[in-house]
Amino acid sequence: MKSLVVGFMVVLAIELLMVEPGQAITCQQVDASLGPCIAYLTGGGSPSHECCSGLGTLKNLTPYTADRRQACECLKAAASRFPNIREDLASSLPQACHVGTNVPISKNIRCSE
Repeated sequence: MKSLVVGFMVVLAIELLMVEPGQAITCQQVDASLGPCIAYLTGGGSPSHECCSGLGTLKNLTPYTADRRQACECLKAAASRFPNIREDLASSLPQACHVGTNVPISKNIRCSE
């Protein structure tokens, strides 16, 4: 019986360590990070320094899967407010800024993946 209890405690401890401690990113943080990119995403040219800096901030705010999914949902909501965002510019933003991202930048995001 004692070994069963010890085994259960070990399994419980392992499960607790496996939980991703997401930082509960908010849509306000996502909007603030990528707000400076709207001019680029709707008109082209080159993304501003503030836009690329914001993209880097978004990457830093989304280290865990739960954070990335939340940010993804926020991006979908933001994209619906700006129907003139160009998909080609959205998908190429990370390359234009030379910043790898944890969250796809697209109007047609599938957040569950």
